[in-house]
Amino acid sequence: MLTNTEFQAILDDPTKRFDGDIAWVEDEDHSPCREFRIEVQSEPGWPLFIRGSHNPLIPAFSFVLILKTVGRVYGLDIGKDHHNPQCDQVGETHKHRWTEQFRDKEAYVPSDITASVDDITGVWKQFCLEARLTHNGILHSPTTQEEFFL
Repeated sequence: MLTNTEFQAILDDPTKRFDGDIAWVEDEDHSPCREFRIEVQSEPGWPLFIRGSHNPLIPAFSFVLILKTVGRVYGLDIGKDHHNPQCDQVGETHKHRWTEQFRDKEAYVPSDITASVDDITGVWKQFCLEARLTHNGILHSPTTQEEFFL
C-alpha cells in the first residue's frame, strides 16, 4: 500500500521527466478516443508512466500519472463529471490525488488549471508544472477535423 508520505515524495520529486514529442494514437478498443503512454524517468527510479486520453465527441481528456505498483496516483480530467465516495459531485474539471483512505477515488476542483478544454497544450503545461514533471518535447494535437472524419 502506498502511504500519503510516499505519494507526496513522488509528487514533490523535481527530477521526474520525459524526453521527446508526444504523438497520440488510436484507442486499441477502436473508440473515437486517441491516447498516449509515456514512461517517466526520475533519479529515485519511481516506476511511473503517464497516460493521456482524448475523446473529441464529448469533448473530454485526461492526463494520468500511474505508479505501476498501485495504479493511478494523480490525474486531471476535463470534460466529465466525477462522483466522490462521500456522494458529492465535482465538476467537469477535476483532479485525483492519492490518499491512503480513498486511493485514487476522491477528486477535487483544482485552482491551478485555468486553460480551457479547447487548449489542450495549455492544460498539459499546467498539469506538468503542478505535478513537477519536466517534458522536453512537444505535445501534438490529439486530432484534427480531417483525421476525425476520414
